[in-house]
Amino acid sequence: MSVKLDSWLMEILACPNCGGELRAEGGESELVCTGSCGYAYPVRDGIPVLLVDEARTPAP
Repeated sequence: MSVKLDSWLMEILACPNCGGELRAEGGESELVCTGSCGYAYPVRDGIPVLLVDEARTPAP
């Protein structure tokens, strides 16, 4: 399911793990950190779930 996140929201969101910038991927079904950790956070019902425990870790 594709969800449109507002550009102003994307500008203020940051990765809770490392503080890196987030970018939408997977039809905006997840937000991926462009910083050092690379965690991917899910977007559920149009709401970013920025919990480290809910994040998908990058493949080694």
